[in-house]
Parts: sequence; C-alpha cells; structure tokens
Amino acid sequence: MRPLLHIRKEVLNLTQQEMAALTGATQATVSRWETGDLEPDRDQLERIREEAIRRQKQWDDSWFFDVPAKTEIQ
Repeated sequence: MRPLLHIRKEVLNLTQQEMAALTGATQATVSRWETGDLEPDRDQLERIREEAIRRQKQWDDSWFFDVPAKTEIQ
C-alpha cells in the first residue's frame, strides 16, 4: 500500500473526496497522490498531519514516505 493511501484509509478513514476537501485538492488529485503520479505540497501535508493530530491519532511524519508496520499503529 502506498503511504498516502494508507494515511487516508487506515489513519484518517476518509474517502478520496473527504481527503480532497481537507487538503484543498480535487478527488482526482488525491487519486494521483495514491498512485504516485503526484505528490502533495507542503501545505497539504501539514493539513493532513494537523487532521490526524486533531483526531488524536498516533502520528509520525515518516508515514508520508513509508507505510508503517502494523505494530507501529495503535
């Protein structure tokens, strides 16, 4: 699983449309992030991080680059 797909589905439990609204992107852009065709900009990454923290999810910025092992997610 790609990192942003993991974050959207496993950490935040959002649809692509909800992730798009959160980051100010389009659903198509979120899809392209998940396939690796595009990368979110810094502001979008910060919005994702802030949402995880707001939801009191365990967070590690390395997840933007590597999907964590199941034991790292609580």
